[in-house]
Amino acid sequence: MTVTTEDGPQEEYDAKRHAGLYGAQRLKAMSAVLLALLLSVLDYAIANVALPLIAQDLHASSSRAIWVVNAYQLANLSCLLPLASLGSRVGFARLSQLGIFLFLIASVACALSQNLLELTLARALQGVGGACIMSVNIALVRFIYPHKELGRGIALNGLFVGIGVALGPSLGSLILSVASWPWIFWINLPLALAALALAHAALPQTPRSDIPTDMVGSLLTVASFALTGVGLDGLMHADFLSGAAVTVAGVLCWAMLLHYQRERLEPIVPVDLLARRPFLLACLVGFLGFVASNLYIVAMPFTLATAFHRGPGMIGLLIAPWAVGVATMSFVVSRLADRFPASVLSSIGLLITASGFCLLWFLPTDASNWAIAWRTLFAGCGFGLFQPPNNRAIMVTAPPGREGGASGMLSVARLAGQTTGALLVAGLFTIFAHPAFICLGAAMVAALAGSTLSLGRKYLAA
Repeated sequence: MTVTTEDGPQEEYDAKRHAGLYGAQRLKAMSAVLLALLLSVLDYAIANVALPLIAQDLHASSSRAIWVVNAYQLANLSCLLPLASLGSRVGFARLSQLGIFLFLIASVACALSQNLLELTLARALQGVGGACIMSVNIALVRFIYPHKELGRGIALNGLFVGIGVALGPSLGSLILSVASWPWIFWINLPLALAALALAHAALPQTPRSDIPTDMVGSLLTVASFALTGVGLDGLMHADFLSGAAVTVAGVLCWAMLLHYQRERLEPIVPVDLLARRPFLLACLVGFLGFVASNLYIVAMPFTLATAFHRGPGMIGLLIAPWAVGVATMSFVVSRLADRFPASVLSSIGLLITASGFCLLWFLPTDASNWAIAWRTLFAGCGFGLFQPPNNRAIMVTAPPGREGGASGMLSVARLAGQTTGALLVAGLFTIFAHPAFICLGAAMVAALAGSTLSLGRKYLAA
């Protein structure tokens, strides 16, 4: 069934397929989804806090220790689309359970690591487990909530992402104040075991595709993302020769992949979905939004330290209002996402985010903590308003049977935006001697671009 909306003429669903769950069934199934989501988001946020201690304990340089974070993110991004495709074949619930199990095993491996190479490889495995969870996360929500209430489920999903991001640094600091760094990974075990038990008992069985797994396409997809990511990282750190060579290899893999998948019925990189203009526009808006957010998140600690002269403890407290704003507004917007189009809500949200960045940009360097905090909260509230409606727009414009591809692409838009934002920060720090406020200005421009594109999707999607 196709429904014409203000965001475009391709909102599709199947009344029987997307009937959803009710009562206790919905509560248990959604609890399983959110617990698995919290596991992957929380661990990513906690690991950042421990990098200095890990580098010191494993006798590694700071630049090498960053691969503890990069290995997770790159493995996660590279595997999202192949795993989303696999989820359509083996079942979204089964793949989510596999992801939780891999995450549990990888957490043990991280905690027992004796050198940086072991820890990096274990973190990469953790990233694959996280990709199993994230690639089908929204697809499961699509089957748990009925079509008319889907926005509530997606907003709840965004709320828990915000909670994980907000709790991560604080929980990491608390653990490290009383224990050594391996405990940031041991803490995952009870949460993973609870998530695995609940997922096994409560997640709904979803329809499966009978199209065989495309191994060649899967390998090309992983190579395309991984090589491009590593190459661009090298370029942004001024390692031009090797960075350019690896980037070119990644681009060649992309060309081979897109040529190979042109005739596939359900391509791993969902070119069939991206050919749908409302879907493409929603993904681009999501990408720009997360470029803006990571330009802020990655650069702001340096801005607070060098421009505003705040200490490490205060920096964490001044960044926390961003996550509080995202989580709070995600809860508030849960009742609006199903009533108002993304072209309205997401546009306003990104405009508020851009305004918050602008207010921070114009602050004098002797500004009070309160002046910084309320502007950060304001920007975070805008981002929380932007996410759920735009995520809903991505999911409802995918036809029945392509929920896995849409869910994977939603996560790719988020991670690709975050990665691009981080790479831009690295590039700006390489080019400019004092890039703190330049990054804030770039974040404002990216948010404004996303808001403008979102506002125009009603006309561009026609």
